[in-house]
Amino acid sequence: FRNFKIIYRRYAGLYFCICVDVNDNNLAYLEAIHNFVEVLNEYFHNVCELDLVFNFYKVYTVVDEMFLAGEIRETSQTKVLKQLLMLQSLE
Repeated sequence: FRNFKIIYRRYAGLYFCICVDVNDNNLAYLEAIHNFVEVLNEYFHNVCELDLVFNFYKVYTVVDEMFLAGEIRETSQTKVLKQLLMLQSLE
């Protein structure tokens, strides 16, 4: 646990936390959290706690689209949302 730190940000009563390496850039991960929340907000149309609880599998899909092996994979919100809508159409 000494090699990691927790970076978090609060949005409308929801806390989003990421555990990262001590040497990683804080601002990059704060921006990643912000980007993640914006994608969730667009995908769920004004996201709230209940959206995250009852649609946790969709949240995991968003995480899978944005992060790969703990690293930031995609930063373009439009690409992520396009991929999510394509996956949703397959359901």
